Amino acid sequence: MKALGVTLLLIACACPAGATVFEPREWSDERHRQRYHDLIEELRCLVCQNQSIADSDAELAADLRRIVFEMIEGGESDEAITAYMTERYGDFVLYRPPLTPFTVALWAGPALFALIGGTMLAVTLRRRRSREDAGTLSAADRQRAERLIAGED
Repeated sequence: MKALGVTLLLIACACPAGATVFEPREWSDERHRQRYHDLIEELRCLVCQNQSIADSDAELAADLRRIVFEMIEGGESDEAITAYMTERYGDFVLYRPPLTPFTVALWAGPALFALIGGTMLAVTLRRRRSREDAGTLSAADRQRAERLIAGED
């Protein structure tokens, strides 16, 4: 049991949440620094998956931060940097992916399955209730059945 606890603790500490990684950078312009911080907050760490590359200690996140820094200092626009990252790693690298048929299906899929499941449940319950209702006798039929059982008829 202790081994499980230690393992879970190690997993939880692998990518500490909210701990912004500090890497000293030499900026040619203060606006570049602000763009850099905005961009690295918007890019997802592909290793940790629940953190931005700004918060991740993973080596891949450090590499991505370095690439973003170099591209900003190289004069690339935010759109060009985002396009480079999505071309290389897919839309998953973005915390706010663009609206595409795939992302619509991803977001609407669970609601659609819940709607289909709810409809199937309602139909099944309605059929069961109608079968039960069909099996119930009217008061006159019940009295007649009781008389037949008692041998009065």
